[in-house]
Amino acid sequence: MPNLTPTSKLKKLDKSTAYEVRPEQSVDLLKALHILTPDGKINQDSRRKLKQINHLFNFIKPLLDDVLAQKNRICMVDHGAGKSYLGFLIYDLYFKPLGLTAEQAVIYGIETRDDLVTRSQELAHKAQFAGMQFLNLSVADSIQSERLPESIDIVTALHACNTATDDAIAFALAKNATHVVLVPCCQAEVASVLRANKSQQLANPLAEIWRHPIHTREFGSHITNVLRCLQLQAHGYDVSVTELVGWEHSMKNELIIASRKYHANGRIQYNRNAAQRLHELLNTLGLNALSTRFFTPSSPAGV
Repeated sequence: MPNLTPTSKLKKLDKSTAYEVRPEQSVDLLKALHILTPDGKINQDSRRKLKQINHLFNFIKPLLDDVLAQKNRICMVDHGAGKSYLGFLIYDLYFKPLGLTAEQAVIYGIETRDDLVTRSQELAHKAQFAGMQFLNLSVADSIQSERLPESIDIVTALHACNTATDDAIAFALAKNATHVVLVPCCQAEVASVLRANKSQQLANPLAEIWRHPIHTREFGSHITNVLRCLQLQAHGYDVSVTELVGWEHSMKNELIIASRKYHANGRIQYNRNAAQRLHELLNTLGLNALSTRFFTPSSPAGV
């Protein structure tokens, strides 16, 4: 594979492809990621994928700016990295143009599939992205792993299935992350508890919301993300929720961004009201069994 050069050669791409590629992006990197074909073309699936990642980058860039403005270095962890599209494009679009060294900027890709970890390591070496590292770990195992720093600036988790998103939140809290970016996926745990406790809850009119199986699944997915937002708020984060452009074909297009708030003295602004609301929701919906999963600063797991 040739050296990964910037897209100074956009003119060599056909118009439809050039329209999707940012002028500063490396065409060779996009080819190596199989987003572009060897002859520089792009199919519909890859077009959508590139649009999604570029749109997500627009949300993440201000977070990167914020971290670098505060400390002149940045450490990011991408959970459930897969083929590491996000990590590679962030490195190419942001770290590389700034000329940041591996001591100034690091992206850790966390992935359970060993073949993808190996492939990403090889590509990072060829691209000379010295600040990219890849670890064969589950999200849950990464919390205690000594191969990761004690403090992380930005944590991302895109489509980390089922409880892996919650593990990513636990990781972010354990690492005192400044920013958290989540695109949740396959929220089945809450739905299973709703289903198991349905007979006990039917006396409550609210249980009609999840009486039928399809509603149990849909409501379970929705309330899972509500609980996640409240948990992050309880731990002192400002939380915003929006929809990702280009992900409309999927129900999994919800983007949660959380940024830590601090008092003037530097202490975290924990939100007791959010913690109280979270506990009340768990109690009202018969989800107390998940109180450990959705721990708050006042509970033993949150200390």
